[in-house]
Amino acid sequence: MKPAHTHVVGAGLAGLAAALSLVEAGVRVTLHEAGPHAGGRCRSYFDRALGCRLDNGNHLLLSGNRATFAFLDQVGARHTMTGPTRPLFPFMDLASGERWTLRPNLGPIPWWMLVPGRRVPGMRLRDALPALRLHRLPATTTVADALPQGVLYHRLLEPLAIAALNTPTDQASARLLGAVMQETLAAGGGACIPAFPREGLSESFIDPAIAWLEARGTEIRLGSRVARIGLGNGRATALDDTPIGPDDAIVLAVPAPVAATLLPGVSVPDRFEAILNVHYRIEACATGDLREAGFIGLVGGTAEWIFIKPGIVSVTISAGNRAVDTPPEALAQQVWQDVGAALQLSASMPPYRVVKEKRATFAATPEQDALRPPVRTEWTNVALAGDWTATGLPATIEGAIRSGRSAAAALI
Repeated sequence: MKPAHTHVVGAGLAGLAAALSLVEAGVRVTLHEAGPHAGGRCRSYFDRALGCRLDNGNHLLLSGNRATFAFLDQVGARHTMTGPTRPLFPFMDLASGERWTLRPNLGPIPWWMLVPGRRVPGMRLRDALPALRLHRLPATTTVADALPQGVLYHRLLEPLAIAALNTPTDQASARLLGAVMQETLAAGGGACIPAFPREGLSESFIDPAIAWLEARGTEIRLGSRVARIGLGNGRATALDDTPIGPDDAIVLAVPAPVAATLLPGVSVPDRFEAILNVHYRIEACATGDLREAGFIGLVGGTAEWIFIKPGIVSVTISAGNRAVDTPPEALAQQVWQDVGAALQLSASMPPYRVVKEKRATFAATPEQDALRPPVRTEWTNVALAGDWTATGLPATIEGAIRSGRSAAAALI
């Protein structure tokens, strides 16, 4: 029996996805968000120093992210995404200066790997086979232990693993990378078409979702921090001082450490990895595949992915614990060398903004993956949501949205 009223605590993507599903099912929802804005780690803001709008992080989506695109379709925002119309991934090796573009064919049979101009230069075909078996390996296996460390590893699989898992490959879970591979590269190029917001994360994901919920009568409380959940007789009985009725429920879509304080005894990941982003205020002109894609992957540098946007060049450094203590100016100077080489820019470093998300995601190690809790809890009217729950995926937009959908389904 579905609840009459559900309190969704947390208005990040997991909480928004849960609220969308509940409202669509006819459940009355109150959405609580401790901060002044919805979106959590997936939002945009106006940076006064640079005089432009920035995303708090860069996110590259793939057409195989089915829950993400269903979310965009539900709120009428698919048209706000941009990117190439085919699977296209430009790369550069900063050490050698070599450039190439990965071009998977659309179908599930990967004949593109037989064509030198479509694959990683110098790769051996036999090195690709272990990547297709990652999801079958023992849960304790790391990415570095699972894959032969040749050209394919260093020029594609390692950058892909770091981007998807936000964890160094000698620590990262091979199974989690395998789950990503199964839904993207292993499914064929049709599942690997890149996409990213044309304007910003808030404009694509957050603002349309809030508008959709408000249009259907959802009460949205910003600046509403929940400090306590009353528990008794196997269920939640109160949210702070507000009683929870017998037909009411809670979706707890907050960061893992907050969930652990609100629900004693719940197992949650407790190690985290940083993501660093450097935004440069400059108009960069790209050509060829780089212009069509709108981004480039880098091998052998500090920067890993460069996104070219109108008036802004944004750089992402994943698994960023190694660089999180570097002073902003020194980091910006270091990264600018990579940007200049990749985009063939000779100008001095333009105005910049360094954004450090020190606890961006849980560390996607086998040990931390084992700590992720299921959506259902021991309290019959409480469900968990968040990319840190046991989604089977690493901490991604896709995982966050799926967790919210699953939490709503568990209550309904």
